[in-house]
Amino acid sequence: MLKSIPIDETREHRIAMQIIVDCYNEEEQAMGWYCYLEDHLNFPFQAKCITKRRISPLKPGQVVEVTAMADEEECEHDIFVEVEYQEESLAVPLSQLEGIEIDDVSREAIEDWHYWVGRGYQF
Repeated sequence: MLKSIPIDETREHRIAMQIIVDCYNEEEQAMGWYCYLEDHLNFPFQAKCITKRRISPLKPGQVVEVTAMADEEECEHDIFVEVEYQEESLAVPLSQLEGIEIDDVSREAIEDWHYWVGRGYQF
């Protein structure tokens, strides 16, 4: 099945050689992504919700402050980040968010995750 997002060889290489290198199972891939994102996202930052998800109360267009990665246990099957929502901290999928006025390193990391999800890859 052909994915709707075209293959990006540079991104594929970075994912294979930096993020999931030496990962032999799904748990190791999840931890590879977690560590990569934790190291490359500069918290806190503002983000806009770009898609509705049934597991999240955020609505498209809504702006939130992303404060940290969610706990590792929350990220075993998807990547979640902590956001400030109605004066509480809430974990939402990173794939639901787009950074607003963020540095290039954070932007590339978020785009790498969006690419992975968009291509239908899983861990």
